[in-house]
Amino acid sequence: MYAGYIENEIYLESAKETGININCTDPLGRSALLMAIDNENLEMVQLLIYSQVETKDALLHAINEEFVEAVELLLEHEEHHHVKGTPHSWEAIDRDIATFTPDITPLILAAHRDNYEIIKILLDRLSTDSSEAPLDIRIPTPHEVRCGCVECVKSSCEDSLRHSRSRINSYRALASPSLIALSSKDPILSAFELSWELRRLSFMEQEFKNEYQELRRQCQNFATALLDHTRSSYELEAMLNYDPTGPAFEHGDRMHLSRLKLAIKYKQKKFCAHPNVQQLLASIWYEGLPGFRRKNILLQMAEITRIGLMFPIFCTAYIIAPKSYLGRTLRKPFIKFICHSASYVTFLFLLILASQRIETVVVEWFGTDEMRARLHSDVTTKRGAPPSVVELIILTWVMGLIWSEIKQLWDSGPLQYINDMWNIIDFITNSLYVATVALRIIAYFQVQKEIAEDTGTAYLPREKWDAWDPILIAEGLFATANIFSSLKLVYIFSVNPYLGPLQICLGRMVIDIIKFFFVYTLVLFAFACGMNQLLWYYADMERQVCFSGKNGQDTKLDHSACLTWRRFSNLFESSQTLFWASFGLIDLDNFELTGIQSYTRFWGLLMFGSYCVINVVVLLNLLIAMMNHSYQIISEHADVEWKFARTKLWLSYFEDGATVPPPFNIIPTPKSVMYLFRWIKRKFCATRTVKKKDLKTIRLFDSLNFF
Repeated sequence: MYAGYIENEIYLESAKETGININCTDPLGRSALLMAIDNENLEMVQLLIYSQVETKDALLHAINEEFVEAVELLLEHEEHHHVKGTPHSWEAIDRDIATFTPDITPLILAAHRDNYEIIKILLDRLSTDSSEAPLDIRIPTPHEVRCGCVECVKSSCEDSLRHSRSRINSYRALASPSLIALSSKDPILSAFELSWELRRLSFMEQEFKNEYQELRRQCQNFATALLDHTRSSYELEAMLNYDPTGPAFEHGDRMHLSRLKLAIKYKQKKFCAHPNVQQLLASIWYEGLPGFRRKNILLQMAEITRIGLMFPIFCTAYIIAPKSYLGRTLRKPFIKFICHSASYVTFLFLLILASQRIETVVVEWFGTDEMRARLHSDVTTKRGAPPSVVELIILTWVMGLIWSEIKQLWDSGPLQYINDMWNIIDFITNSLYVATVALRIIAYFQVQKEIAEDTGTAYLPREKWDAWDPILIAEGLFATANIFSSLKLVYIFSVNPYLGPLQICLGRMVIDIIKFFFVYTLVLFAFACGMNQLLWYYADMERQVCFSGKNGQDTKLDHSACLTWRRFSNLFESSQTLFWASFGLIDLDNFELTGIQSYTRFWGLLMFGSYCVINVVVLLNLLIAMMNHSYQIISEHADVEWKFARTKLWLSYFEDGATVPPPFNIIPTPKSVMYLFRWIKRKFCATRTVKKKDLKTIRLFDSLNFF
């Protein structure tokens, strides 16, 4: 080998004397230096560099081949020969013959290859002050997709594809695990933020959605892989409780899990579902019941039932003496969850009692004849009736639920609050209950006014009420609120390892149904417009027959006409008819309209048949295929999705607030009274200096949140 090196050196010296071009290339455009790099011949690379060969983009080729020794050699050569203010050797090459695009720098290419050693060598060159650094090989910060600066506008106008690809190349480099590990002081935070940014870009640049999503998965996998290197519970606790703005975490301190909350904010599902994280969370979750997980299922159910039945005792003890044994026990996450669940189940039981009119049932079963007689003329079945005992108890529960949501909204902020779908459902449910109460109050005063004016309408039977009577509207809203309240049980089931994954699948399928609904609505509206335009005249004739029958003519014909005329009388009724036709509830007899011509009837049936084919055969099968596809995708990641959802639920019970469930949370506690007095003192009795200090603190907090 040494003899070959001497021979090559002699050949190069003779080539210089005879004027041979040592920078010549082969038919593929490769120079001797590039071929030496491809063959990883360090001696030849060194000899060619010492012979003053033109390096051009040889450094990029060496990085691409991951030839570490050649990279070091070429960097030293570049540092000695580069003149500040002039392009680097890889930048001075003609773009038409360059292997790499102009946006590719040595550090970007090394990050693309994810070569730890080369990235470290390049970063060491940047460790000095930028004004003294011999090479400027940093990764430029990508501009926003909608950036309107001169540079972005010019680049996009010249070549929009190259402009987009340069952004992707930069983000591909920034997503390199080796680069994040070497350049970031907080690799986990950097991976989280970059993953979230890539998620945003995947929605903004749909053309490169797959590339951005792949880079996002790479960042998520890197952050998750760091958890594998934790060797003890203390290391895991230190990692999950790390807060750059707070004091260092010490073993035994109360765990606030700042880093895990950040993972939930940035939707790092694999990070949250990691076995190490789940093991730590489970130990915190079952802290109040040691040995609970070692019991069999029957003993576990008995323990849960015992705690659930005792939830009023726990709540009373916490309100009176928060530092007592029962008060401190209620603050344990699992105990708190059981008590909140028991409170909500009690609320649902009260809703069932109200829907079944429990007062009526009790009187009919256990009341006297006089009580039964009074029941038939009871005011609870009339307009403006006062609330029953069960309804008053439900009202206190609703007040507690609303207060709980207000506190959660205040603590988390509006943006974080609406990010949770269950919070939106709770808001809708509580709004329905509030609207129900408001309408019941309006109906009560309306009836009292009618009684005072003696209009004779206060005691009308229900079948003669106005269609938009406040009581009827309130009953509809209350029934809808009951449905939403019952569905909230699905959220509680997310802690169960069997029902939890099923809940995740159900949620994703609801999204598919919403997507399908837009296409279905378009088809439904199109056919409803056509059929209403075609059949409205004959529907109006059926309507005339219906109303004439009510005036004393054939009642059999009247009944048939009264059922038929509504089918296509207007656009809304036509849409309803076609909707129920999807379930086979509309037959062809509805097209036998009074006075209809055979040609018109034929076209009506043809349109109806076309709708059935498009809707039932095509669209419904498309929905089934969409749901099946979503289920297959979700089932593959059901465990991760479920553990992520369970982690969010667990963390909500790890917090100090919302300890007491409804309706006990509306009872003022000594602690809340003390906080109120402190707030009043600080608000009205504090000195101007203290107020200024608090104002500065608030402004500083707002500025930190803004940036």
